[in-house]
Amino acid sequence: MAEAKKIKVTLVKGLSGCLPNQRRTVKALGLGKISSSVVHDATPANLGMVRVVAHLVKVEEM
Repeated sequence: MAEAKKIKVTLVKGLSGCLPNQRRTVKALGLGKISSSVVHDATPANLGMVRVVAHLVKVEEM
């Protein structure tokens, strides 16, 4: 069975001025402070969350 693709998500902008659902999405991804990073599987659910906050994060494939 093939391994799931991984993505590394890094918060590059602050959350001031963001909508409440964007703040909750960033927290659900496991990000806190600027330049914090997490690694997730590239599932449709995770990719959808990344799409909601795409203007705040940097995404790298691993």
